[in-house]
Amino acid sequence: MIHQLKKDIEAHLTAAIFEAYQLEVSVIVEEPKKPILGDLSVPVFSLVKAAKIRLDSAVAFVLSSLEQLQEPKRIAQVAVMGGFINLTLDRKVVGRDLIKSFLDDPDLVQILQPVHPETICIDYSSPNIAKPFSIGHLRSTIIGHAIGNLYEKCGHRVVRINHLGDFGTQFGKIIYSYIHFGDQARIEKNPIQELAELYVAFHEQAKDHPEMEEEARRIFKELEQGNPEYVRLWQWFRQESLKDYMHVYEKLHVAFDSYDGEAFYNDKMAEVIDLLHQQGLLKQDSGAMIVDVGADLPPALIQKSDGSTLYITRDLAAILYRKRTYGFDKVLYVVGNEQKLHFEQLKRLVEKMALGYHESIIHVNFGLVLQDGKKMSTRKGKVVRLIDVLDEAVQLSRNYIEEKNPDLPDKESIAEKVGVSAVIFNDLKNFRGNDFEFDLEEMVNFVGQTGPYLQYTSVRINSILSQADFVFDGALDDAWFERDYVYDIIKAIDLYPQTIERSANEYAPSILAKYLLNLASLFNSYYGKEKILVDDLRERNTKLHLLYMVKTVLNDGMHLLGMQVIDHM
Repeated sequence: MIHQLKKDIEAHLTAAIFEAYQLEVSVIVEEPKKPILGDLSVPVFSLVKAAKIRLDSAVAFVLSSLEQLQEPKRIAQVAVMGGFINLTLDRKVVGRDLIKSFLDDPDLVQILQPVHPETICIDYSSPNIAKPFSIGHLRSTIIGHAIGNLYEKCGHRVVRINHLGDFGTQFGKIIYSYIHFGDQARIEKNPIQELAELYVAFHEQAKDHPEMEEEARRIFKELEQGNPEYVRLWQWFRQESLKDYMHVYEKLHVAFDSYDGEAFYNDKMAEVIDLLHQQGLLKQDSGAMIVDVGADLPPALIQKSDGSTLYITRDLAAILYRKRTYGFDKVLYVVGNEQKLHFEQLKRLVEKMALGYHESIIHVNFGLVLQDGKKMSTRKGKVVRLIDVLDEAVQLSRNYIEEKNPDLPDKESIAEKVGVSAVIFNDLKNFRGNDFEFDLEEMVNFVGQTGPYLQYTSVRINSILSQADFVFDGALDDAWFERDYVYDIIKAIDLYPQTIERSANEYAPSILAKYLLNLASLFNSYYGKEKILVDDLRERNTKLHLLYMVKTVLNDGMHLLGMQVIDHM
C-alpha cells in the first residue's frame, strides 16, 4: 500500500542513483505539506548536491527511474514543482490493495514481522509490598503493558517483569512495628491497610525514639542474612500483598511472566560486588562502597557502611540475571521521570563494567497524575487506592448505561469494560513524559477524545454489519474510493501498521491512541454524510467493506492499548 510504495520508491531510487553515479545517496520520500499536491513527494536536492548536476537533470533522472515502478500502475499522476516530484496515486488501486491485505491477513500481522526478532524485557508496575496499590502505580502498569502488546504485535518476544519492591530498610521498620505493636488477627483480616498503618506508626513513634531507626536497620540486615523469624514475617507480608494486588491486575487484564522482586536478587549481589572489586571500580567512602561513574554524575552507592545493599546494587544483579536467563536485546524500565538519575547511573555502571550492553538499557519515563494541578497521591491524608478509582469509573459508566439503555443485556459486564478502559485510554492518549490531569467524569464521557467514544464507534459499526449479515469477500465497486472522504479513511487504515511500529519504537502508546481517535473521527464524519444500507448491492457492499476494516483496526488498536472491546452497548 502507500507506506510500502514509499519504501519501494526510496529503495529503487537509491539503487538507481548508485548504479548511475556510484554514489550512496539516501532518498527520502515525503508527504506533501498540502494534500492537494498529491500523496507522496520526492525531493531531488540531495541528488543535485551529491552528483553535482543541474536541477533539471536530477528531475529527469528521477522521473525516468520512476517509470520502472508503473507496473502495476499505482502512480496515476506525476507533477514537478521545482525540486519536488509530487506523486498522486491511483485511489482504486490503493483501495483494492488494502482490501486484499485484509483478505490475506485479517489480523494485519504479517506486514509487521521483523527480519530479526528481538527479546525485549519490560520492567513495569513494581509496587512496594505491604503498601496499598495506589494511583501512583497506574501509569507504569498500563504504559508498560501497552508497550509489551505493541512489541508482540511487531513480532518480538516480550518478557514482562513485575520487579516488586519487596526488600529494603522499610521492611525492617514494618517488622519492628509488627513485633512491638502489631496484631496478627487484624493483619489477617485486612493485611494491606494494617501493614501500611504499622509503617506509619513506626515513623510516628520514631519521632520521639530515634533509636528505632537504628533497630530497623539492624532487623533488615538480619533479614538479608536469613534470620528465620524475619524471613517468615517477610514472606507472609509479601504473600498477602500479592493477593491484594492481583485484584487490580485482574481488573486491568494485566499479567506478568515474572514477579521476581528485589528480594530475589539478595543472594546474587555478592557476584556484583566481586565483579566491581575485580575491575577496580569500587572505592571506600566513610565505610561505604561507591563507584565513580563520571564527573557529570554523582557516585553510585553500592554498599552501605553496615554491609547492606541498595536499590542500584539489586538492579545490577537483575541485569546480569536477565541477560543470562532471557538473552534480552533491550531492557525497558517503565519508571517515573524522578528516577532519571538512577537509570543514568545504572547505565553508566554497566558501561564501566564492560558488559557490552549498556546501550540496551532504556528508561521509559513518564510524568505525574495530577488532580487540580497537584500530585494525585493523597486524599484527606490517605493514599488514593487504584482499585477505588477503577470502581468509581465503573460506577460512572453504570450510571450512564442506566440512563441511556437500562434494559441493556450484560450491563454490569459492559459497565466494567467501559469504566476500566476509560481510565486506561485517558492515560495512554497523553504523551507519557508529560504530567496529566485526572478527571474521572471527563474520561468516562462518551463524547470527545475518550475510550468510551472509541468503544461506542466500534459498537455502532458492529450493529450495522450485523444488520447486513455482512461477509468480507472483496466484491465491491472500487469507483467509490475516488471520493475524498472515503480515500481519507483508506489512507488512515493503510497507516495502521506503520503507526504500530512507530508507537513501539518510540515507546509511545499515545501515538496509537491519537491515531485511533483520528480514525474514529473520520468514520463518524463519513457516517454523517452517507447512508450505509442502501438498495444498490455493490455500493452497499463497498461501504460495508470500509466499515469492516475500520472496526477491525479500532478493535485491534484498543486491544493493544489494553482496553476491552464490546459488541453492543
